[in-house]
Amino acid sequence: MSRLNHNWFSQLPIKNIDHYQPVSGGDINEAYRLSAAGKQYFIKVQPHQPASYFQHEINGLKAIGKVTNTPTPLYNGVIDGDAYLVLNWLDETSGSQADLGRAVAKMHQQENDCFGFVDNHHTKALVKDNSWNKSWVDFYINQRLQPEVKVAAERGRWNRWRNDHFRQMVNQFQHYYAVHPVKASLLHGDLWAGNFMFAHHQPYLIDPDAVYGDREFDLAMTTVFGGFDQEFYQAYGAVYPFTPGINDRLPWYRFYYLCMHLVLFGESYGPSVDHILEQY
Repeated sequence: MSRLNHNWFSQLPIKNIDHYQPVSGGDINEAYRLSAAGKQYFIKVQPHQPASYFQHEINGLKAIGKVTNTPTPLYNGVIDGDAYLVLNWLDETSGSQADLGRAVAKMHQQENDCFGFVDNHHTKALVKDNSWNKSWVDFYINQRLQPEVKVAAERGRWNRWRNDHFRQMVNQFQHYYAVHPVKASLLHGDLWAGNFMFAHHQPYLIDPDAVYGDREFDLAMTTVFGGFDQEFYQAYGAVYPFTPGINDRLPWYRFYYLCMHLVLFGESYGPSVDHILEQY
């Protein structure tokens, strides 16, 4: 059970609280379901952080929420040194992967003239630099890959073999995109099966790490842990057709997500990282 008590919850900007209980909400935040005056709320709490801790998620939900379903940020603040974010509660239902595919395609059709986002994202391992950049090659290599590999090395999860193949992968990446321009699409940024749900029989995208980037960066994540079926890809492709050769490009994006898991969770992800690197 949680360490938070009634006194903590009574300081929220929500009146007439009837009940609260811990719920599963991922491995990063404490999460609660709260009932007040006939309404249900979902609350995330991050101990010992300022209110601004949740700003990147709020900005992502607002950007994505303009084009498809997301939870709505209602309140954000700090109580007794703990940051909180209050969202509307969503009851899970069944839903269609085809609808999900169309929703993601619609999100990816929102474009920007630069790569990046309005703010940076502070993770457990590093700060993701979302400074605006006209070049996708420069953004992906210097604002995503290199900082991640630096942390992997600092944590003793890098070696010469990995570095040699990583450099070859980066060279191929640079050469390819030197002659293949990329559009800056609005991305969820962490699009695995745990970050979508169905409510009211409609797809909702949750827990974004939003950024404007190559849409194939998002699509690569859908292939890492599964949970997206053929209906999803067919419906997506009908709205926003895939660029030929996509399967040849997905590995250098899968690398980013798997290397982040190597950084966070250790060498159990080493074989998956090496399987990608040995292709280069």
